[in-house]
Amino acid sequence: MVNLLLAKGANINAFDKKDRRALHWAAYMGHLDVVALLINHDAEVTCKDKKGYTPLHAAASNGQINVVKHLLNLGVEIDEINVYGNTALHLACYNGQDAVVNELTDYGANVNQPNNSGFTPLHFAAASTHGALCLELLVNNGADVNIQSKDGKSPLHMTAVHGRFTRSQTLIQNGGEIDCVDKDGNTPLHVAARYGHELLINTLITSGADTAKCGIHSMFPLHLAALNAHSDCCRKLLSSGFEIDTPDKFGRTCLHAAAAGGNVECIKLLQSSGADFHKKDKCGRTPLHYAAANCHFHCIETLVTTGANVNETDDWGRTALHYAAASDMDRNKTTLGNAHENSEELEKAREMKEKEAALCLEFLLQNDANPSIRDKEGYNSIHYAAAYGHRQCLELLLERTNSGFDESDSGATKSPLHLAAYNGHHQALEVLLQSLVDLDIRDEKGRTALDLAAFKGHTECVEALINQGASIFVKDNVTKRTPLHASVINGHTLCLRLLLEISDNPEVVDVKDAKGQTPLMLAVAYGHIDAVSLLLEKEANVDAVDIMGCTALHRGIVTGHEECVQMLLEQEVSILCKDSRGRTPLHYAAARGHATWLSELLQIALSEEDCSFKDNQGYTPLHWACYNGNENCIEVLLEQKCFRKFIGNPFTPLHCAIINDHENCASLLLGAIDSSIVNCRDDKGRTPLHAAAFADHVECLQLLLRHNAQVNAADNSGKTALMMAAENGQAGAVDILVNSAQADLTVKDKDLNTPLHLACSKGHEKCALLILDKIHDESLINAKNNALQTPLHVAARNGLKVVVEELLAKGACVLAVDENASRSNGPRSAPGIAVQKEE
Repeated sequence: MVNLLLAKGANINAFDKKDRRALHWAAYMGHLDVVALLINHDAEVTCKDKKGYTPLHAAASNGQINVVKHLLNLGVEIDEINVYGNTALHLACYNGQDAVVNELTDYGANVNQPNNSGFTPLHFAAASTHGALCLELLVNNGADVNIQSKDGKSPLHMTAVHGRFTRSQTLIQNGGEIDCVDKDGNTPLHVAARYGHELLINTLITSGADTAKCGIHSMFPLHLAALNAHSDCCRKLLSSGFEIDTPDKFGRTCLHAAAAGGNVECIKLLQSSGADFHKKDKCGRTPLHYAAANCHFHCIETLVTTGANVNETDDWGRTALHYAAASDMDRNKTTLGNAHENSEELEKAREMKEKEAALCLEFLLQNDANPSIRDKEGYNSIHYAAAYGHRQCLELLLERTNSGFDESDSGATKSPLHLAAYNGHHQALEVLLQSLVDLDIRDEKGRTALDLAAFKGHTECVEALINQGASIFVKDNVTKRTPLHASVINGHTLCLRLLLEISDNPEVVDVKDAKGQTPLMLAVAYGHIDAVSLLLEKEANVDAVDIMGCTALHRGIVTGHEECVQMLLEQEVSILCKDSRGRTPLHYAAARGHATWLSELLQIALSEEDCSFKDNQGYTPLHWACYNGNENCIEVLLEQKCFRKFIGNPFTPLHCAIINDHENCASLLLGAIDSSIVNCRDDKGRTPLHAAAFADHVECLQLLLRHNAQVNAADNSGKTALMMAAENGQAGAVDILVNSAQADLTVKDKDLNTPLHLACSKGHEKCALLILDKIHDESLINAKNNALQTPLHVAARNGLKVVVEELLAKGACVLAVDENASRSNGPRSAPGIAVQKEE
């Protein structure tokens, strides 16, 4: 058939969805004739599938010895690896194909070849179900019996994992290191104890394994056997003479481990061997604490019966009752749910663990466990049961405490009611509600249980609390928020609806916190669309303002939540409402770059009679758009006639654009408005050119100059743009103004400082040299300011050596005296500068 297909033109190297070719399948199935035929027709003998398996891998894994021999005779690479780093020898060992292993080793396969995880064929032979003979062959062919994988496991570790005690004997007899450790510090004996392989433990101990060697967390093999409930292994390890109360690095003895593992037989064995059940770990916990925390009823029963103190506290003040009440149900549920996520089965498992926890707690109570003992944070067992949602435990505890509990002197920051509500345990909450008079009890921040339940979105808890009369108006001590605010913050709309529907007071929807924020403001700020919709449906006041004068619309514009803003606009919200700084939503839209909203807001605003666009400092939306470089918003604003002239603060939109280097914005303004704006002045008399020079925005500077900016315009202090640049060390601007714009170098400010004075006064040597390069007038070189100081005085005082040299070369007078009778060659002159003495 293969011949026929090939004769009909079948593609010999065609592959399936896993890139396996006909040669792979023929090799795997052992069809030697087909393999030979395919190869004779130029099939690629070294081809690989998606995971890097070659035909040799396929044949070796399935024990097809004849195909393996044929491929080897063709000279294929015997140690070729797949994507996992496994060779054909790895696969043969893993599958127990001893004949193939023998053939491969005879052909010179590398018996110590590690894969990507560092495992050699010997590791695979040690672990596999049928690898005993393979292991013998590898050992006889020089395989390293002590080679370790990347996680430190030797072949002997692998036999310990899977209980291959016969193979462990072979490895030990061939020099296997019996106490070698993996990366966690575990020896093969630790591993065997962990997995409960008694016969292998016997082999290791007989061969001299150290039973007192520390492994992971400094635990001993006996710890691991006890923790994993392997009583036979415990018995075997005890017979070796191990000191039974030796602790691990956390202070836990083997009895602690047995109590956590939940095997009564282990506990009884250890106790009969002299284990001290009074021993505490480094956290002060006894074995009883561990048994209680893991809901091991029979272990608790055994420990208590033999005299364990049920009211013994650990370092945090917790008793076994605390741990039983807080037993980790969620961890158990997760473990049970790993195999498959069947909610019904998980619920049954949870109910089963709940009953176990209640059984443990009931037994402790019957044996005089004190439910009123509080830990160091003031929490008792009722708090723990509430926090972990153990309804049956709560019922038992409340019954034992006479159907009530007093929180007045507890010292705890939160009541059981708070803990149940915060964690969403509605069944536990319902039990607590039957025993409480005050449902509005507050935590350390003044929050009620209803506040916490609403904040976390636990609808059933919210419903239970409000049905029992919990107040929705109670405010906390910090933010003065109500449960309505709490539900809105995280967008819990169902909780919000329950809270709104319980009250007949129409004002509840607009209740304010300490900052004057309503639920609507918070819903908009956080972008919770459903909550906004619900609040608007309940007729929330869209124009309510907080203590800063901001409305919900202000917040929506700032945070950029489009749908929330749109819903507000549909409610005819006030567009020109100003906050405490006089800013309207238009200001914020322009500042944030929301051009679409700005356009819509403008259309509405311009239809109103009184439309003032200036904030308290006189800034308009155009100022803010230019300041933040929002070109689209500028275009929208310039479409309106009222914005095509500068109004408001004299620090104009052009100044705003220039100071932040928004050249395109400045260009838009200059193109849309009369070019005379290029010389507009702020309240200090500074032009946009001053702003460009001050910030060294060269491109903006050149733009202004192209639009005929007055290069020598002076501000109220007499400073030109050049002076501004020189004083601030902006060499780029100085270069443009001096060389391209030919700024006047002789101009003086109110203190008679020239640009050269100002450059020298702040130590800006480069600027000073650029200016000096254009000065050829000796009178300007020796010009004096109000303090009678020449540029030489100033340069010398600031140590500008190169400038001083250049000034002297241009004829600066060293005898000039300032108002303090100081000369430029006086004591304050720059060190190292040679100055001519006065004759």
